[in-house]
Parts: sequence; C-alpha cells; structure tokens
Amino acid sequence: MDAALRTTMPDPQFVMSEEGHRIATYTWGDPDAPPVVVVHGFASSCRDNWVDTGWVRELLRGGYRVLGIDQRGHGASDKPHDPRAYAMDRFVSDLLIALDTHLLDAVRYVGYSLGARVGWQFAVDHPEHVSRAVLGGIPDGRPLARMQIEQARAYADEAVPVDDPITRSYVTLAERVAGNDLHALVALAEGMRLGEADPDPSRPPTQPVLFATGSEDPILPRSQRLAASVANGTFVEIAGRHHFNAPGSRAFREAGFAFLGT
Repeated sequence: MDAALRTTMPDPQFVMSEEGHRIATYTWGDPDAPPVVVVHGFASSCRDNWVDTGWVRELLRGGYRVLGIDQRGHGASDKPHDPRAYAMDRFVSDLLIALDTHLLDAVRYVGYSLGARVGWQFAVDHPEHVSRAVLGGIPDGRPLARMQIEQARAYADEAVPVDDPITRSYVTLAERVAGNDLHALVALAEGMRLGEADPDPSRPPTQPVLFATGSEDPILPRSQRLAASVANGTFVEIAGRHHFNAPGSRAFREAGFAFLGT
C-alpha cells in the first residue's frame, strides 16, 4: 500500500475514560508489529504533531504498528471545561485504558511537550508498559504555568485582547488547530496547576529515554538538566527549532526513529 494512503487519518476509535469522557485513538500498521504510541502536545492533536509531520509515515515504513491518541481536551476527544479533569493522573489513566483496549502491553512511547510530560509520568508509574521513550520539549509540562489564566479566559469569553505576550502565543497556538475549544484548553492550563505537574528529577524513568529540545526553545537548559537526571537518558538538541515547530523537524524525527530501533 502507498505510504501516503497509509498515513491518512482513519476514523477515531473511542475509548472511555474512568469519568466517562470519550478519548479518540487511531491505529495504523500490522497489528502484530512492534507497537509505538504517539502522544501530542498542548493545543495540538495526533494529526497535527504526528501525521502531518511525517512521524507516522516513517514509523510505518520502519515496520511498526502505531497507536495515536488525542489527549482529553484535544482533537476528536471530549473537551471538558472543568479544570479538575486535567490533573496529571487523569492523562496517565487515559493511556492505561487506551493500551488495555487495544490489547497492548509494553510499547515504545513518543511524546511532545504535554505528551512528553505525560509520558515521563507514565514511564515512572507504569514501567512495565514502556520499553523506551522519546520525550520532546520537556520539562514544559507545567506547560502552562506561564499562561495568564484570567487573560486567556477573558479572551475566550469575550474576545478581550491579550496583553501578555506569552499568553498571546498560547492563544495563537490554540487557535491554529481547527476544532480546538479554547475554554477547554484554558481549563487544562488551570488544571495542570492543581497537582505535581513538573517532572521530578529525583524519581526519573529507569528505561532508556531520548530527550530532544529545540535550540531556540527557552526550556533548553532545563531539558538538558532533566536528561542528566536519567541514568539511561540521552539528549539531542534540535538545531534552529523553537518549542512550537520542533515536532516537524526532520532531525528530530530521524533521531527519534533511530533511538526507537536501538
């Protein structure tokens, strides 16, 4: 089958979260092939981070089975407006349910930004399910501590102009992807502040982990320090990329693909 055809978006297969939210999942490839789970970042989607950037195409060419997930609040998944729906343990629970529904045990994991932060926690809390991981754009996993919640909410409610430049960049990012619900994403930003959202370097994953962050991303030094806390960690700097365009980097894709196969 032509690779371009294989990487079109299939219809979502929904799994149900513990609270009854629908979580959209997508599958490609031979069901008996080694599985890779791909999990996107804030205000993105499986299509945006992994299909349109060529990741799924390359993974299929490499002989993998791919499971993609639209995290709660994104894509075709349900988008609750309650900040409590976005605690870290909710995201991790959704992954467990998705793997169980698709009859997957141990997987290779690829995540970016919010997806990388969730992947760190998933690998720590459920190491039996993750054999190795590629975590891009971490530790921006309180991704949203820099967002001014009240300004973002006022914009979502009444289109009040956003003065804070960082908040404006997140709003612009959220509006870039068709179908995004800004109220849900503001709730996510607020909900991520309710618990321990930052990765804990004193309790790192034990699996091999490739960390990758853009050279123009302000979180680069913290990403490097976080990678150094992981005994089996490797770090790659993605030249010329910032936080929002790193997933489309060929260098990132090639480094991630090579790492998954080692």
